[in-house]
Amino acid sequence: MRCALVIPSWVPEDIFPARTAGSQLNYWQPLGTLYVGSSLKQAGHEVLFLDGAFLSHQAILDEVARFRPRWVGIYSTTFGWPGAQRTAADVKDRHPEAFVCAGGPYPVAMQDRCLSQGRGFDAAVTGEGERTVVEMLERLGRGQGLDGVRGVVFRDGGGIKVNVPRPLMANLDELPFPARELLGDAALYLPPPASYRRKPVAVMLTSRGCNRRCIFCFQLDRERKTGIRYRSVENVLEEIELCLRQGFREIKFIDDTFAEDRGRALRLAREIKRRRLDFTWFASACVNQVDREMLDAFREAGCWAVLFGVESGVQKNLNTVRKGTTLSQVRNAVGWAKAAGLAVQTTFMFGIPGETYEEALRTIAFACELSPDMASFHAITPFPGTHLYDHASEYGTLSEELTDFTYQGAAFVPHTMTRQQISELRQRAYRTFYSRPAFLLRRLLGLRRRDDLRVALGSAKALFWLWARKGVFDMSAGGGRGCQRNGSSPS
Repeated sequence: MRCALVIPSWVPEDIFPARTAGSQLNYWQPLGTLYVGSSLKQAGHEVLFLDGAFLSHQAILDEVARFRPRWVGIYSTTFGWPGAQRTAADVKDRHPEAFVCAGGPYPVAMQDRCLSQGRGFDAAVTGEGERTVVEMLERLGRGQGLDGVRGVVFRDGGGIKVNVPRPLMANLDELPFPARELLGDAALYLPPPASYRRKPVAVMLTSRGCNRRCIFCFQLDRERKTGIRYRSVENVLEEIELCLRQGFREIKFIDDTFAEDRGRALRLAREIKRRRLDFTWFASACVNQVDREMLDAFREAGCWAVLFGVESGVQKNLNTVRKGTTLSQVRNAVGWAKAAGLAVQTTFMFGIPGETYEEALRTIAFACELSPDMASFHAITPFPGTHLYDHASEYGTLSEELTDFTYQGAAFVPHTMTRQQISELRQRAYRTFYSRPAFLLRRLLGLRRRDDLRVALGSAKALFWLWARKGVFDMSAGGGRGCQRNGSSPS
């Protein structure tokens, strides 16, 4: 069966402030969609992938018309839901015979409510999609209905039926590797500037799930009953070697808990080194899961950078978001990573429930104290399906605009702050952190390649606007949205 996997059209200014988009812009490989694509191909289906990061809305419709799929899967985040609705409706109007299915974080969180909102959709996947879509297509191919297909909500006559959830996969080694060949030009998919050393860059998950309970984090297993599901080290190494044969030069491991199993993380690093696999890599880790020995092993195996989600420089606020970490652990982890010779990237957030403006200033000071190589300052974003989203009214106010759910717009405002204060804090944080003489000197001395100079020029432009104009991060004032691609309105 012909199957089209679609990410609706979007442009950088849909997400990032116009003045800083050049220094923030990134295109991640859509791993979830590529896993579904590989499962469909393994089942014998013909698959077309259309990525709206590089295609206008009209171009997507034109490609769908040429391909004439019988099944169309449309991916959606929260902020991208309006675009997904538009894409589904236009595809259905032009190809009423096609079965149109929603997938991604927003449909998973909203379940049957997303079908009530999107007239073009026939069904939605409500969990991991790899096995669900294969079973769905088997039923459709035989002309049967979707009753009993676990993990699906679907239209049935004039109503909507909700099937029981599909259990999460226990053995991730059974999955085919993501179909990266569907990407076309893989060189287009680059993480944020200065967050990679070599290209093209592959993105990889060595596990799924998280056993932590941060109030802002979305997990399929909301009750954390399943825990972390790990792929075997051998399976991960097999995928790494495939990526290298495909021409990738760097890999970003984006697991929620890459270092939770210390022995496994060490085995993986040491095996990469033993096999002399030629690639650089990057990993995210929790500050209370690393130690100097582990970080040294990462460095010796080709890892060049590690990202820590610090979130706040005030212990009270870390406790509020249920981070399960301490400021002392943050200091230790950053210090160990630097001593191991790794670049350090950190993330912080403003708008935590109960956080005051003065406490946010302490977070900025803490970021400067840590002095990582890069720091990101976001607005806390309570995506649907998280504890903070479900209990937002207890802590503050929640935006009704889905386009605010991007880490850039203040989708949530606590009772102790204003929306304007959150945008002001973000601007002040970036301006303060990246204007420090020690940071600027380190960045200047670190210029080695043409790419380094390009990134530095983009950062300098963004820094200029952070000083020259107020309200850079005030998305509601028109600071980010409204750009058009190829004459079509953004999705």
